Formats: sequence, structure tokens, C-alpha cells
Amino acid sequence: MRTAVDDLVSPHPLGERMPSVYTDDDFTQRFTQALDEVIAPVFTVLDCFAAYLDPRLAPDDFVDWLAQWVALDLDESWSAAQRRELVARAVRLHRFRGTRRGLAEHVWLLTGGRVDIADSGGISISAQPDGPIPGSSPAHVLIRVRVPNPDTVDRARITAAVRRMVPAHVATTIEVTT
Repeated sequence: MRTAVDDLVSPHPLGERMPSVYTDDDFTQRFTQALDEVIAPVFTVLDCFAAYLDPRLAPDDFVDWLAQWVALDLDESWSAAQRRELVARAVRLHRFRGTRRGLAEHVWLLTGGRVDIADSGGISISAQPDGPIPGSSPAHVLIRVRVPNPDTVDRARITAAVRRMVPAHVATTIEVTT
């Protein structure tokens, strides 16, 4: 609720809507003005409700709530612009979750750099039941991020985000270069 807005005026003052007997009564007018201060934030939220549903326009605290609606875990260390963009693209990110494309877009949103991904990819099968598992190496993803200044990228934050996006059995390596 937007209660912290100073001097917020109600668009529909209650005192003006009272029967004419009460419009000249000082106590009634002061009483309804006090109620207007309580109700004004409600009218403001309802009048601007469409903006609250757009993460690019919503207040910062509401963006965090919208992130919960779309099952997105936001890191508190991310900038407000990054948080807004991630929430705005959450449905698209969920659609491509677990794919190279989804992983690349997510890392790009967090870093702003060029993202290249190389993975072990593919699947293999064994023709024999209970036979040895085909293949020789475990699943692995290599993520290369190219940014103008690698020191500006928080590697721990990127690593945590990537670990939430790839299956648990897949080893990941992240390289940040110029």
C-alpha cells in the first residue's frame, strides 16, 4: 500500500459527498478529511493498478512481489533496473528454462555482456539393459561472458544464478573475459 506518500490528496473527498446538513459542520468536515488521508492511497493504487502490473513502472517493492507471482528468485544485490527487466522477461525465461537460449538470455540480462555457451549436449542410450552408461565424460556447460570490464561482474552472483538454471548433475564453468 502506498501509505508513505506525503500530501496525497483523495480524488473523491468524503466531505463533499455528505448530505448538505453536514457540509457546514466543522467536526464532520475534519472527521472526513482524516478518513480521506486513510483512503487516498487506496484510490491511488486502484487508479494506477495497470502500472503496478508492469514491472517497468511499478514501485520497487511491488516488483519483488511481482517476481514471486512469476516464480522468479531475485537477488537483493541486483540493481533495480536488472530486477525490473528480469521480472518483465520472466515468462519468456521460464519458457526457455534449461535450454542454451534461456541460459544465455538470463546471463546476458545479469551482465549485459556477450554470452557464448558450449555444452556437452546430446543424449546417448545403451542397447543393453543394465549395461554400462554410454559416454565418457559427465555433463558440462562452459559459459563465456565477454564484457568491457570483467571486474564489474559479480562472479558469485552469476554462478548462483546459473546453478539455479541448470540441472544439479551438470557441472558448470563460467569465464568472464574482455
